[in-house]
Amino acid sequence: PLCEYWRHKYDWRRIEARLNGFGQYKTAIDGLDIHFLHVRSPHENALPLLLTHGWPGSVIEFVKIIEPLTNPTKFGGKAEDAFHVVVPSLPGYGFSGKPTETGWGVRHIAQAWGKLMQRLGYQNWVAQGGDWGGAITSQIGAMKPEGCNGIHLNMTVIFPDADDLKDTTPQEQASLASMAFYNDKDSGYAKQQSTRPQTLGYGLTDSPAGQAAWIYEKLYAWTDNKGSPEDVFSMDEMLDNIMLYWLPATAASSGRLYWESMSGFASVKIDMPVGVSIFPKEIFRPSRRWADKHLSKIIHWNELDAGGHFAAWEKPEVFVDEVRTCFRALR
Repeated sequence: PLCEYWRHKYDWRRIEARLNGFGQYKTAIDGLDIHFLHVRSPHENALPLLLTHGWPGSVIEFVKIIEPLTNPTKFGGKAEDAFHVVVPSLPGYGFSGKPTETGWGVRHIAQAWGKLMQRLGYQNWVAQGGDWGGAITSQIGAMKPEGCNGIHLNMTVIFPDADDLKDTTPQEQASLASMAFYNDKDSGYAKQQSTRPQTLGYGLTDSPAGQAAWIYEKLYAWTDNKGSPEDVFSMDEMLDNIMLYWLPATAASSGRLYWESMSGFASVKIDMPVGVSIFPKEIFRPSRRWADKHLSKIIHWNELDAGGHFAAWEKPEVFVDEVRTCFRALR
C-alpha cells in the first residue's frame, strides 16, 4: 500500500516547498558540502540550537518542531524560550555531499558542526540529537567546542558495567531486555551497514520498493505504535523521509556511517551540562543510576510515558517542551 500510494498519490512538491520555506543552504566544510536548514527566530535573545538527525531519518524528523522552537509565542509559548534553529543533513545523507574518502565518523562530524555554528556567527549555542545525532551530540559534549554551552539527548547510549548489573531495578531489567532484543532480533541492518554497506547500497539504490522497505521496517520497529507505523505517521510523512534517501541515492553513503563509526555508540564521559529525555519505546533506555557514572552535570532528566525513537517526529509537542525545559537553565 505504501508503494501504491507513492506511485499514484504522493506529492513531492508539497514537502519540497515546505523545506524551501524554512531556508535551505549548503556550505563546504573540510572539503564536503553540508546541507542544512537555518531558521532564525523573530525574538530577540533567542538561543541558537543545533539539531542532528540519525538513520533512517533526515531533516524531515524536525519539520514539525522548527516553528514552535523559533516562534514560541505563535504556539502559546513564551518569547524567552525561543531558539534560532540549525538542522544539518549528516554527511552522505539527504542533500549533503557524499564522502569520497574515509574519516567522516562521529568525531569528525562533531568537529564540523562546531565549525558550522561558528560560520553562522553563533558565539553561544546548544546542541540536541538522538540516534546518530545522539552519538554526534555526545561527542560535542565530550569535546566541548568553543561556544557550546550544553547538550540534550533523546537517545543516550550508556552501557551498564558489572556493578550496575547487581540489584537491578524493574526499569533497568526492562532496559536490559530491550538491549538483548535489539542485539538478537533487531540489529541485522546495523551489522550489514557496518561491514558491507556498499553491497547493500546497490540493491537499495536500484529499487524504490527495496529502499522504502528498508526504512519502513524501522519505522515499525522503533515507534510507539499499536502494530503499524501508520498508527504514528501518515504515508506522506514516511515518504517525505524515504524520498531524502531515494532522490539523492544515499543508500550506500548513509550506511557507510555505520562502517566508519559503529564504535561511536558507546558510553561517553561528558562534563558539560546535559539534559536527557527517555521515551518508552526507545532502543536504549539507561537508568539515572547508570547515567550518573558518565554524565557529571545532568541538568534535566525525564522519563516520558509515550513515544519512541523518532521523538521530535512522533511527539513534537512533548519534544519541544523537553528541549525548552532543559535549556532554560543555560540561557
